[in-house]
Amino acid sequence: MRRADEEHDEKDDKSKAPEPQNSEIAKALFKSRTVLVFGEVDMKMAERVTAQLLAYAESEGDIRVIVNSPGGHVESGDTIHDMIRFVGRRVKMIGTGWVASAGAHIFLGAHKENRFCLPFTRFLLHQPLGGVRGQASDITIEAEEIIKMRARLIKEIADETGQPYEKVVADTERNFWMGAEEAVKYGLVGKIVREASEV
Repeated sequence: MRRADEEHDEKDDKSKAPEPQNSEIAKALFKSRTVLVFGEVDMKMAERVTAQLLAYAESEGDIRVIVNSPGGHVESGDTIHDMIRFVGRRVKMIGTGWVASAGAHIFLGAHKENRFCLPFTRFLLHQPLGGVRGQASDITIEAEEIIKMRARLIKEIADETGQPYEKVVADTERNFWMGAEEAVKYGLVGKIVREASEV
């Protein structure tokens, strides 16, 4: 089953807008050393973002990563998070729209002083979701892995925000939404910005 944004008519392929990676926009983004993390987090996104980060890391200067994502595949989010750390302190993270779930994990890849958001950004933290089927033994194994994953992600949130581990556990029992100012108070965001010159 396709997502709604993937549905198209084969006849319309020729009139489809060019892929951002192959367009003039991509060239402008490359020149400005900007990476876009928009939409669902998956392996394709992880590969693209990793390639861009490594390419930009070959030369001097800051790298801007703009995030607007509902989350998605946890391990793909892990890859992007770790690659942001791998590239180093040059990454300036900018949240916009909504930064949720695996998107929030990616956002935390930057050091706190480099985590910015625009005024109307919303953040969502919650525990990992699982949809496991199969034999009872497999379900048990997967459940244990989800518990380990949850503990790891909660520790990362606690370490990066300065919040006590137990508080993050309690906050993420259910969907935990924050506006921009709440995210600054929580320690998720370093600064709210309104203009590019502030980053």
